[in-house]
Amino acid sequence: MSSNQLAGIQAELFRRHRATATTVAGLLIAVVLLSVVARLGKGFLRHQNNPPLDIALRITILVFGLGSVALRRTKFAAMRLQDIAALQGATGLLQTLEKTTLQVALLGAVIAAMGFVATLLTGNDFYTYGAGLVAVAVLLYCYPFRTSWQRTLQQFTPETIE
Repeated sequence: MSSNQLAGIQAELFRRHRATATTVAGLLIAVVLLSVVARLGKGFLRHQNNPPLDIALRITILVFGLGSVALRRTKFAAMRLQDIAALQGATGLLQTLEKTTLQVALLGAVIAAMGFVATLLTGNDFYTYGAGLVAVAVLLYCYPFRTSWQRTLQQFTPETIE
């Protein structure tokens, strides 16, 4: 592989990683801001018990949280990444890393949004805090580290990274 192609792949790695890491960090900040808004708005909301919403929300958050872990593990399975690298090369592998990371991060953001909406409906700020905690865990779990992306490229397309 020529040095121009290697430089192009390195540049794409840095570009995709930076964009993905910025998006995940932005979603982390949004989750924290939702918790702050719930705390500041606590005095304006009337507390109403809603047991069906409570059970549904807890189950949904659990399913989304565990689903995000399952999604990431499935999409990043070694055999799958090996097939993608063989068929699409380093670019396809980087696209997969980026797309999967963003999908898992969006699941985390949806978890936080569900908790915030439940807080608006019931006046119970616990929903935002609990969902926010799960969302932060999901977002930290999916946070992209450039070294892991480089290792993945080295493992599945060794000719692309020096």
